Amino acid sequence: MNGIIPPLEDPIPGHRFLVSLDPTDAYLPFAQSLIITLIAAGQFAQVSGLSAQLETLAQPEGGRNDYVHQLPVRHSYPKITLSRGVVRDPGLFFWYQAGMSQSIGARRDGAIILLTPKGIPAVGWIFRGGLASGWKGPELNGSQNAVAVESIEIVHEGLQQVPLSLPGM
Repeated sequence: MNGIIPPLEDPIPGHRFLVSLDPTDAYLPFAQSLIITLIAAGQFAQVSGLSAQLETLAQPEGGRNDYVHQLPVRHSYPKITLSRGVVRDPGLFFWYQAGMSQSIGARRDGAIILLTPKGIPAVGWIFRGGLASGWKGPELNGSQNAVAVESIEIVHEGLQQVPLSLPGM
């Protein structure tokens, strides 16, 4: 290899990533989605909630005492939480408000892309039909010199890992 890309077996540090929130409503026709503006993009300090759970149903079988069948029922996904320093752009709070009062502009698709130490996309996750279900403002304390942080919780309809191609492969 050319020394730019680490071997596939090396763990990737979790401190370099990008977040993209699709500017269009996930449930609008394309022509209508073009009028909705981009409300948030990439400058997040923390992402949590990238996980999935398969619910199963235990089904015993008569005459079989050495195991119980585990049948798949449905997938569930926890909320994704995005945190960032407070900026003057109120986009995250407006997105949360859109979910309470209107349907247009309330749903977003999004992507989280993990980068290698050299900034090359390594792994990506896409969520569909995201809805801002919670917003948390900064904790303010006059005796501390800390960055004001806001966060948004996103419920969604599915998470998919995206294989990213490596240059030269």
